[in-house]
Amino acid sequence: MAAAAADNGVDQGVEELDAPPSGDVDVLQGPRREGNVPEQVEEFLGPQQEYDEEEEERKYYRRKRLAVVKNVLGASVGGMIVYSVYMGLLQMQLILHYDETYREVKYGSLGLEDIDRKMLMGINVTPIIGLLYTPVLIRFLGTKWMMFLASGIYALFVSTNYWERYYTLVPSAVAIGVAIVPLWASLGNYITRMAQQYYEYLNYKEEHVQEQKKFPKGACHRYVIIFQSVFYIFFHLSFVFAEFPMAFFLNKFLSPSTHILFSVKECGAKSHGVIPDLNKTVLEHLPRSLVLIKVESVLMGAAFLSMIIFLALCGAAYRPTEEIDLRSIGWGNIFQLPFKHLRDYRLRLLCPFFIYSGFEVLFAIKGLILSYGVCSVGLEKLWLLVMVYGLSSSSSSFLSLATLRLPRLITLLGGAVVHLALIVALMCWSPDPITIKPYINHLPELLVLTALWGVGSALNKTGLSTLLGMLYEDKERLDFVYTIYHWWQALAIFLVYLWSGLPMRAKLAILLIMLLSASVCYWQMEHRLARKVPFRLPRIPRPRHKQKPCYAFCAVAQI
Repeated sequence: MAAAAADNGVDQGVEELDAPPSGDVDVLQGPRREGNVPEQVEEFLGPQQEYDEEEEERKYYRRKRLAVVKNVLGASVGGMIVYSVYMGLLQMQLILHYDETYREVKYGSLGLEDIDRKMLMGINVTPIIGLLYTPVLIRFLGTKWMMFLASGIYALFVSTNYWERYYTLVPSAVAIGVAIVPLWASLGNYITRMAQQYYEYLNYKEEHVQEQKKFPKGACHRYVIIFQSVFYIFFHLSFVFAEFPMAFFLNKFLSPSTHILFSVKECGAKSHGVIPDLNKTVLEHLPRSLVLIKVESVLMGAAFLSMIIFLALCGAAYRPTEEIDLRSIGWGNIFQLPFKHLRDYRLRLLCPFFIYSGFEVLFAIKGLILSYGVCSVGLEKLWLLVMVYGLSSSSSSFLSLATLRLPRLITLLGGAVVHLALIVALMCWSPDPITIKPYINHLPELLVLTALWGVGSALNKTGLSTLLGMLYEDKERLDFVYTIYHWWQALAIFLVYLWSGLPMRAKLAILLIMLLSASVCYWQMEHRLARKVPFRLPRIPRPRHKQKPCYAFCAVAQI
């Protein structure tokens, strides 16, 4: 009886607690919910009347396309900043180290001239072996991370200028030589892959896109042309920004041209080497060390900014499964495939153009701007000539968009015709130094020649990168093809480094022969393609994924 009474008391207490005080609001549980709860849950989780699946899919792929555009702009701006910092610092460093007074006062018997020679040798000689390791590095690290790592090596080169010694400058220069070919191969591969991704996200309803099959031939050409043009529009601006240290800082310390060019007697086609008999003292007064540190710190900040841009703004070039497939064909096959691709007559016939591409860009600086420009109008005009070259190249990269309407050979052969006319003109022209005929100003003619050379350079660089993206549409071949292109280009730059002491007319003759042979070989390649002559492509091995043995499954199967 007592237990029953206790139970009744508990029940009564619970009922009292459960009963709401006054009104319809429960103090502990909130307002009561009326109606059938399962129906409300089903209505909430069921298909919404306002939800449009097709519209949401369209918005999703539009965001994907905007992300691709962001990737292209990030890679373009990052590459531009890297080379702006590299070329600007190298130019300032070589001018300062050339001055005899600067070397003696700042560094005494350190031997900066010898260090500079070995540093340039490291930058120009090391890329010769780039063909051996570039595809392996790109596949091991991935395209995005290869660009990031290479930009970090360029930042390392900037940091070594805080403490200029043999053991800092020369190893960092060798590291840059190692990174040149992988960086450029990654950039070419990345921009072309972005064009392919843009096509995928634009035509996401197509069956071959949904099943991740090969694209129809020529489907991505339009986007390859546009994206490569955008990349070179930004990249050629690096020549403009590279002259900021010269224009706003170093020019204030230069001696007058009458002093720098006092012993120079010949310029242009009559000259030997770069600028013969240039005065050993080019600085009127020396810059303070603190000011130099400030300039180098600005360049260091820009180098770090390029690393952040590559890291934060550039997305992956391949899906994770695609990257696994690219690596799993075997490292031995990855090492051999660049050499096997040279069996393709298209690449073999383009090799002379690759070599000429390296020749002409270095001749524009060391030949046209220095041997013709600085030799005749003075060192204080160097920044102006290089800026005109960069602006002309950047603006002329728009001309490559004509490939959207015109045959693609117009771009490359058009640039070749411009350079052919300029080479012939330069062979016949020897401007007098400003010290011999100060009343003659050659600056207008030099600005026109430099701008026209920039037009040819833009058509050459943009045309070659676009052409490779159009000829090789398989995403698993892009890194091999761009590695071959930039390796030949680096080899040509090394040859230009070797011939620095030749007479100017000999250099121009080599350029002319290479340009004519490159144009003939390219025309022959297009002629063979028009006749549908079959080309030989090496077979890409199938991915070999390593799978761990499943002992439990085997045991069950045996049972």
